[in-house]
Amino acid sequence: MTPESASPPPGARFRPARLVPLAVIAAGFVLFFALGLHRYVTFEAVRESRAALVAWVDAHPLLAPLLYVLVYVAVVACSLPVGIVMTPVGGFLFGTWLGGLYAVVAASVGAIILFSAARTALGELLREKAGPALAKLEAGFRANAFSYLLALRLVPAVPFFVLNLAPAFLGMRLSHFIAATVIGITPATFIFASVGSGLGAVFDSGAEPDLEVLGRPAVLVPLLGLALLALLPVAYRHLRQKPS
Repeated sequence: MTPESASPPPGARFRPARLVPLAVIAAGFVLFFALGLHRYVTFEAVRESRAALVAWVDAHPLLAPLLYVLVYVAVVACSLPVGIVMTPVGGFLFGTWLGGLYAVVAASVGAIILFSAARTALGELLREKAGPALAKLEAGFRANAFSYLLALRLVPAVPFFVLNLAPAFLGMRLSHFIAATVIGITPATFIFASVGSGLGAVFDSGAEPDLEVLGRPAVLVPLLGLALLALLPVAYRHLRQKPS
């Protein structure tokens, strides 16, 4: 075998072009704040433009949901910290069920975009640089990746963008990531959409939206129960691996 035909060293396989999707996402994050767009994605801004928003949605029954989904996808893909506003606003504009459905679809697509961009841009490079240490962690994670991610999605104690990036760096399969994300975010998303469906009354009373709903025992306990159920396969595998 000649030197020319030998396979290149691991570092040589990395191509800067892989960074383009992640660079676009980072640019979107920076521009969002540089252009002051964060000032328009608040409950106060929705309160002030309430009549205009409702009228526009009523006048554009097809375009309005599409635009909402596209904006929400960009929000999640760029890891913008306004998802907590976007989901209730979807419930306010489209109702609990449609608003929740649009939010689940948009958040899932945005998460997939960020996951794929991170895995393409940095996943292989990080694994090459980290060596055996990360390889061992990756092997343990991948064996139970679906259960771990599903449990963390059901009880959103970890920032959403972290759960989009970490699985990409640990080699999680895309199909497992999609399934765990869609299933895991659905309960909390519809809960927040339900809160949003009542924003009109909240605005009329001059109060602030109650976003602490997930901390109430009546909501938190069932979510924790579902998370524990999601971890049962992990516990079962560990029990099987113990020497008798």
